[in-house]
Amino acid sequence: MATSSGRCSVEPPLYGPHSGQDPIKALYPMVNEDETPLPRCWSSKDKYSFIGLSQNNLRVHYKGHGKNHKDAASVRATNPIPAACGLYYYEVKIVSKGRDGYMGIGLSSQGVNMNRLPGWDKNSFGYHGDDGHSFCSSGSGHPYGPTFTTGDVIGCGINLIDNVCFYTKNGHYLGVAFTDLPAQLYPTVGLQTPGEVVDANFGQAPFVFDIGEMMRELQCRVRTTIQNFPVPDTYGQWQTMLHRMVSTYLVHHGYCATAEAFARSTSQDFDEELTSIKNRQKIQKLVLGGRMGEAIETVQQLYPGLLENNHNLLFMLKVRQFIEMVNGTDTEVRGVSRSPSRPPTHESSPSPPCWSNGRTTDPVPEVENSVGSRKMCGGNPAAIERMLAFGREVQHMSQVLRRELGKNDHNKKILQDAFSLLAYNDPWNSPVGWQLDPLQREPVCQSLNSAILESHQLPRRPPLEICVAHTKQLINLMSRSGLGSCAFASVDSILGSQQ
Repeated sequence: MATSSGRCSVEPPLYGPHSGQDPIKALYPMVNEDETPLPRCWSSKDKYSFIGLSQNNLRVHYKGHGKNHKDAASVRATNPIPAACGLYYYEVKIVSKGRDGYMGIGLSSQGVNMNRLPGWDKNSFGYHGDDGHSFCSSGSGHPYGPTFTTGDVIGCGINLIDNVCFYTKNGHYLGVAFTDLPAQLYPTVGLQTPGEVVDANFGQAPFVFDIGEMMRELQCRVRTTIQNFPVPDTYGQWQTMLHRMVSTYLVHHGYCATAEAFARSTSQDFDEELTSIKNRQKIQKLVLGGRMGEAIETVQQLYPGLLENNHNLLFMLKVRQFIEMVNGTDTEVRGVSRSPSRPPTHESSPSPPCWSNGRTTDPVPEVENSVGSRKMCGGNPAAIERMLAFGREVQHMSQVLRRELGKNDHNKKILQDAFSLLAYNDPWNSPVGWQLDPLQREPVCQSLNSAILESHQLPRRPPLEICVAHTKQLINLMSRSGLGSCAFASVDSILGSQQ
């Protein structure tokens, strides 16, 4: 991003191998490999028969006759280069130039004839070792760079923002070789005479050329373009809107002092009373502490009618309270003397089912079978009895809701998962033990907070978060549309660089 000194200051991204991290993925963090896998080796299928592969399909050797150009053979990588790379680069080390060194390194589209060196056919581009010429969709080359031979390392890069291809030799930049490239190109190498052997480095090892510096320059350029994009601000409307978005975010998440200070500094009206923010903070603290019973009672006291008018929300809170009872964190199973917070009931409560691997079996198991090594409910028999009774109440509430509101797959699923905890001696280390992780309290907290805000005609979700989410989706759309600048438009990194 542009700074006051006029220079670009960005946090350098991670390039090359790093401990515990996929080095190829580290080069291209914006690529979603579920949608667009990165090239990682040569294809054992997309090649001519005179090409042999070894060493995890990274070494290529020639095994043909090599009498003339009709014996040329090429191989493509397993996947095309994703646009979200922004700048893609790979290197080839010449292990042996063989008899004549008729080798080509470059790019080609799917379907290009592999019985040719790269560059000879349409949508094929290559830099050849025997004469140093570049070949662009033609059998006639043009002078480009030096020849290369045994021991040399040739790099091929494609700038997906400017749509140009460049090469390097032994770490030295040779300049742009091709422009106006088509989309969906594959790394490609070709050999033509006996004894020719090359090794590919797609990023699994450090490159000879400092590609990281070039990537940082492109990142700086994209961010500067974003920062300097002209946005008309008639009468300060944009600034006012941004201030309002920030203020709403602070209020939503209960940053009381910060929201008040920000409102004063930007001359905004402070719409929500401090008492309201502090009330939501109190509720959030209870939920995040696993004290769900207290949280429910506090909501009912401070916001009467909210839960009574939102049965599904109340049911979700009750299910979470049951989970916290298993955890031993809810007040009702910690020996605190207080009235239990019960779900609404209209008839006698049946025993809840015990869920084992998603199937309804017998009623809740006996206490001794439910106690795991970490002592369910803290190991207190009275607390365990209370948990089982509460489970019956929640089960009955589920039946009442189904009769009154109809089938709800989400309610059924969360109750099934919660009761599944009782099927294991040690629920914390069971396949459903993830529910006991304190992090699972956060979505419950967010849903409750949003419902409280919505009841006061405030946004259920902060506009700032919606704006950021939309921006991330637009970046994904840029990637799918082949716009390489998406690689350097990460919302998180841009926001982080301004801190």
